[in-house]
Amino acid sequence: MCIRDSVRSMNRISLLCRRPFVWLARFRHRRGYGVHSPFAFHLITGVVYEAAPYYKYASLLEEEKRQASQRPRGWRGEPLKVKRLLFRLVNYAQPETVVDAGRLSASALYLKAAREGAVYTPAAGLDELFLEAGVPVDFLYLHDWRRPDFVEEVFRQCVGRTRGRSVFVIEGIRYTKAMHRLWDAMRQDERCGISFDLYDLGILFFDRTKIKQHYFCLLYTSPSPETPEHLVC
Repeated sequence: MCIRDSVRSMNRISLLCRRPFVWLARFRHRRGYGVHSPFAFHLITGVVYEAAPYYKYASLLEEEKRQASQRPRGWRGEPLKVKRLLFRLVNYAQPETVVDAGRLSASALYLKAAREGAVYTPAAGLDELFLEAGVPVDFLYLHDWRRPDFVEEVFRQCVGRTRGRSVFVIEGIRYTKAMHRLWDAMRQDERCGISFDLYDLGILFFDRTKIKQHYFCLLYTSPSPETPEHLVC
């Protein structure tokens, strides 16, 4: 094993040891304790922490296995909990349009399966982000934290197309200082309403009829091989 691999292994162990403390700090929100908003309470308990098996989970897992040997270069893995949360969020929001911005990943299967009638737009780079004039962005999954400039520009282009039903999911909001600063700017945007910090992911809603509020909870996942060496806590 090379020195670089050894360092990565040690970092993963360190992150695994650290996460239970983060979990404890946010545990009271797991069942909605201290959350007074009916909307936020339902999202936390009925969507983020929903444990019931959805009707398509088994078939999606089988499809992932079937496509495993056909994955193109640049394909990245994601925790199963993240992919299933994306499925539940799309199923909850019922968007008419879905923008999937970032490196190719299996999450695309879950985004498309949760709302089969939605117009799905993948974009691994800015040159692939084709948005028709006048078409809103109802759901955005922005997952390329290693390129904060890309994240910032995609957000800029999409936030002007939001409406009250729009939902944005941002990956890696605490993975680097740059991403943490971007996340703070996003949730403080005047067009954004309620937001959720899940540590690995951030969720933004744009229904301004609800009081702007920020909530903390945790989607407990194991660090992936791509998790950076130093997380911003």
